[in-house]
Amino acid sequence: MARILITGAHGFIGRHLAKSLALAGNVVIGLGHGNWPPLHAQRWGLVYWLNGEIDIPNLRSIQKQFGTVDIVYHLAGGSSVGAAIANPREDFHRTVSSTVELLEWLRQEASNSILVAVSSAAVYGAGHIGQIAETARPNPFSPYGHHKHIMESLCISYSESYELKVVISRLFSVYGEGLRKQLLWDVCSQLEVHPDRILLGGSGNELRDWTAVTDVVRALSFIHTEANLPPKVINIGTGRGTNVRTIVEGVGQAWAAHTNLSPEIEFSGKARAGDPQSLIAQSEQLATLGFEWQKDLMEGLADYVRWFRSESGARS
Repeated sequence: MARILITGAHGFIGRHLAKSLALAGNVVIGLGHGNWPPLHAQRWGLVYWLNGEIDIPNLRSIQKQFGTVDIVYHLAGGSSVGAAIANPREDFHRTVSSTVELLEWLRQEASNSILVAVSSAAVYGAGHIGQIAETARPNPFSPYGHHKHIMESLCISYSESYELKVVISRLFSVYGEGLRKQLLWDVCSQLEVHPDRILLGGSGNELRDWTAVTDVVRALSFIHTEANLPPKVINIGTGRGTNVRTIVEGVGQAWAAHTNLSPEIEFSGKARAGDPQSLIAQSEQLATLGFEWQKDLMEGLADYVRWFRSESGARS
């Protein structure tokens, strides 16, 4: 049994990670933003949730109450490319400033704790064809990607300068029950109003590496053993690219199973700001740890549609 701190535990991935780690017998503590009543936090596996900034006083408060944690999963940060473009200063604060505070606390008071820093494939930027290796040169072009890259650089710097045990994970397109933003949410929200049509930006040919959150949190629980010097970077992706049109068609088919209406799908052809054409992981490094992806993509899309309809009260 380990004592584990998750920053950003209130978020979509954070809460799934908390539940997974708690079910494995660990003591899981959460820190970050979000009004979370204790009973709700406990349902997601947390023994304690502190709604506040990722800063040294709050980290010390947790340490005083629970002792030094064995592992920190750092998920706190900006939530999306669009939000970062709309408010880059806030995104910088959420992603970069919080990381500095966490690293300073680790350096001063918890230097033996393992840090799993959760980053994003957005650091790779655009212009990629096929799978992207962890050794590829980061080339972000959105504020979100730049801030994630700064976060990674800080973790590497502190690890090399102060011998902190760090591993960096880069997530790709994570989806699953509870995600209330991004493509699947947008498509289902449109279908709820107009079940016969879907209108989206972009071309529909954009390629992404789609990863179910249930698999992603298993992968994150695998990689803490890789925290070492020098810090290792690990892609959390399947290595398979699926274009946006195929995903939208899958959601539409799953929705039609409830309504008997097959939606017409249309793309505007106008790319969104900060949106690369292709982001697909090279996944060999994760596979060498013995990790196997379990969730079938189309099954996962159908599960998401069922969850959305149950949450929204959608009727056939």
